[in-house]
Amino acid sequence: MRFAWLSVAAALATIGLKAVAWLLTGSVGLLSDTLESLVNLFGAAMTLLMLTVAAWPPDARHPYGHTKAEYLAAGMEGALVLLAAAAIGWAAVQRLLAPRPIEQAGLGLAISVAASLVNLWVARVLLAAGRRHRSIALEADARHLLTDVWTTAGVLAGIGGVSLTGWERLDPIAALLVAGNIVRTGVSLVRRAASGLLDAALSPQEQEAIGRVLERHAAAEIRFHAVLTRQAGSRRFVSMHVLVPGRWTVARGHALLEQIERDVRGELPHCTVATHLEALEDPSAYLDERLDRD
Repeated sequence: MRFAWLSVAAALATIGLKAVAWLLTGSVGLLSDTLESLVNLFGAAMTLLMLTVAAWPPDARHPYGHTKAEYLAAGMEGALVLLAAAAIGWAAVQRLLAPRPIEQAGLGLAISVAASLVNLWVARVLLAAGRRHRSIALEADARHLLTDVWTTAGVLAGIGGVSLTGWERLDPIAALLVAGNIVRTGVSLVRRAASGLLDAALSPQEQEAIGRVLERHAAAEIRFHAVLTRQAGSRRFVSMHVLVPGRWTVARGHALLEQIERDVRGELPHCTVATHLEALEDPSAYLDERLDRD
């Protein structure tokens, strides 16, 4: 939660800095950068709200917890990014048709660079925290801030080009490039959120880790099938069927399942593992290898 609050504080600081830079220069490129920082603020606030919901414990209506709330934050942020891109594009086209000179470019550039450095530092902190805590919401917020840094670099290049060449249309052209970059980020965020809500499988690397665990336990009389995975925010879910000889006692089979579950959790922290014991010789055990039983 403290990282989400850091993102909110950074958004407020960069909005103030970039707004001052825009007012000093009149640059539509810096206006576009300021608008994107507003989107950063909305995104940070949404991330804070959804992380609060995601931390709620499981209840009777949500027995698997509320971790998918993080995807709502990413989807909302993506939608706001696309709206900001449309507003930036509209402003840039108007300025392209009616160019205006940029004033006090040096001071505006300095203020915008300061704001960009704030975003860069916060983005690196959030990205590390997102990876450490497996928070998709924090990681998405960090990716967006990093895009904002590159966006600012493009805007500054446009202003610098105007200062050097005197061609005023370079500023709105840079703003249009910024809008295009924002669209790409927005689409990526929406797609990632949709993928999470659709119960996407774990990454190939994580599935390989599960495979290594099963290989250690596999034997002539121990087999596995119906191994299914999904991710919900920071929480992973793995389910599988374990086939053992029918002559085994319940205690022996249960001990094997407990060890397999411990080993999977050892490879994949924050993982809920569900195992189902079946008799190797029972034909009905092979009718449920897929999601729905044959």
